[in-house]
Amino acid sequence: MKILVVVDMQNDFINGSLGTKEAERIVPNVIKKIKEFEENKDLIIYTKDTHYKDYLTTPEGLKLPVEHCIKDTSGWEIPIDVIRDNKIVFEKETFGSVELMDYLKTIEFEEIHFVGLCTDICVVSNVLLTKANFPNKKIIVDSSCCAGVSVASHQEALNTMKMCQIDII
Repeated sequence: MKILVVVDMQNDFINGSLGTKEAERIVPNVIKKIKEFEENKDLIIYTKDTHYKDYLTTPEGLKLPVEHCIKDTSGWEIPIDVIRDNKIVFEKETFGSVELMDYLKTIEFEEIHFVGLCTDICVVSNVLLTKANFPNKKIIVDSSCCAGVSVASHQEALNTMKMCQIDII
């Protein structure tokens, strides 16, 4: 089985408080990738950056003082309309999802693909957690379905993952 992990494709990262033109540009590519995995009946998992009204007082909020992905706001929502009702979603309060890793340990898979936002923060965090937990699994990042905080940091994150034996396509 193949798995697609769609990382934090949420309004605030696309065109909201932390959105970028690069993030907006990858949305059609991500939709296409999701449809491919759905057609092949592969597993699709979503992560959602999840914060609360007290975000600005948290350690992350003190370093990044921009409210984003506040639970139950429009910025927290995933706008992609191809998402199935029975989707698997992991809400995470930090960059990488330990709960995702715990879940992956309960299933058999051959390879795992990652797409989403932001390449240089949450994508790289989840990819490297996956590599640490599953060193012998094939891990693939589709660079056309990712965007970073900046073009430069996106490329740096891709280079970091490549150095860690992640397949970048």
